[in-house]
Parts: sequence; structure tokens; C-alpha cells
Amino acid sequence: MSDYMNGTGVQYHLHIKKGDVGKYVILPGDPKRCEKIASYFENPKFVADNREFVTYTGTLDGVKVSVTSTGIGGPSASIAMEELVQCGADTFIRMGTCGGIDLEVKGGDIVIATGAIRMEGTSREYAPIEFPAVADYEVITALREASKSLGFKSHTGIVQCKDSFYGQHSPELMPVSYELINKWEAWKKLGVKASEMESAALFVVASKLHVRCGSNFFVVGNQEREKLGMENPILHDTEGAIKVAVEGLRNLIKFDKENK
Repeated sequence: MSDYMNGTGVQYHLHIKKGDVGKYVILPGDPKRCEKIASYFENPKFVADNREFVTYTGTLDGVKVSVTSTGIGGPSASIAMEELVQCGADTFIRMGTCGGIDLEVKGGDIVIATGAIRMEGTSREYAPIEFPAVADYEVITALREASKSLGFKSHTGIVQCKDSFYGQHSPELMPVSYELINKWEAWKKLGVKASEMESAALFVVASKLHVRCGSNFFVVGNQEREKLGMENPILHDTEGAIKVAVEGLRNLIKFDKENK
């Protein structure tokens, strides 16, 4: 690949270099969440801000950790992971929001992904469609333990990833409505927990790069519960998912120390 940064060692999109980040990284979508997440670190320091990518680095339990935003969707999320790995990161927790699909999933709950449906485009440029997008088992376990210890109601299972937010929420308006609606009904019958936009790409890219990745989401609401006239709280405070992600990193740091 061409060196677009003239030998400086600085990554083209994230504007970071080796030494700027820890091996453990939380990946929110929204750049505005980075400072809030970093406030849970010890001695957080701002590192870089370019496009949708904002990075802070600090420590947790004496170990260097970072947070980098990815923007919306698989393309920018995959860029973030690629460049973070180039700078020494190898363990990732995607933290964000999702919409519930399974009727048991309500606004305010936490969803921890075990795998993701690859109904997006980025992962297809990394692996054949037959290859599964799965989360790392150690990261899943760390997030489950974090959610339980913090007292949050959580659901663990498959999530659906798409490229079009409005394709999910207004499928009947799309020229390919026949495909979107039929597949959505299939996801419901298969017990898919929620819908979001990044995990499928991140899980497949992580497999290609041989690094660990998992995901934890705050549920904003559930359109299926709304359709059936069920209670459907709509909430926006992501603090719970942030706490689960941070505690998940602590669990992984402890696990790695004990299993060196």
C-alpha cells in the first residue's frame, strides 16, 4: 500500500502512530462519546481528531487502554480497526446503540452480540459470505460478567447488521422492499436480538487480522414491540453500555494477566 503520510508513521485516517494507543480499545460510533468514555480511564489524554475518528488514551488498573470513535457503519469501522491494529491494538469492544428485534428486548436493556448477520457490504470485501461473523468468546464472557456484576438486564445472541438505517425503519418505501421485509421476518423467527450497523464488519475484519472483538449495545427501543402495541420505552442514555464496556475491559485485563 502507498504511504500517504510520507514516512511519518502516522495513520492516514486516525492520525495516530505506534505508541499512541493501548492494546485494549473501546469503539463507540459517536465521536462525542469518546471524552465521556475516557473519563472512566485513569489519566486520560486526548490523542487525535480527524474526520469521524477521535482517540483518547489512558489506563485501567495500570494497563494502557484507548477509545476511538468509528462513525456510522462498517466502512469507517473497518478503517478504524485496521489502523489501530497497525499501531499495536489487539482487543476491541464495540460499544453503541441498537434497536430491539426479539420481543424480550426492551429500551434500556443491554445486548451482547455473539455473532452478526452480514447484511452489509464491508465484510464481503474481506471474506466469502459463507464465513461467519462471530465475536471472540473471551470478549463475550468479559461483557456478560460485566453486565451481571453491574446489575444490568442483558441479552446475549445474534444481531443483524445493515448499511441502511432507513431501510430498516421504512422498508416498505424501498424499491427492494420485497427483500428487506422477507428477511426481517426471517430474523424475527430466528430469534435475532437486535439490529445495528457495525459488528458484522468488525467481527470479520478481526478474524482476518487475528485480533479479539466483541460488541455491547444500549437498546434505544424495539419497533416490533411498538407494532404489537406492547410497552416500548424509548431511551437514549448510553451510560449503562459505557459502564459495561469499561468493566468488560477490566475483566479482559485481569483474564490476560492471569493467563499469560
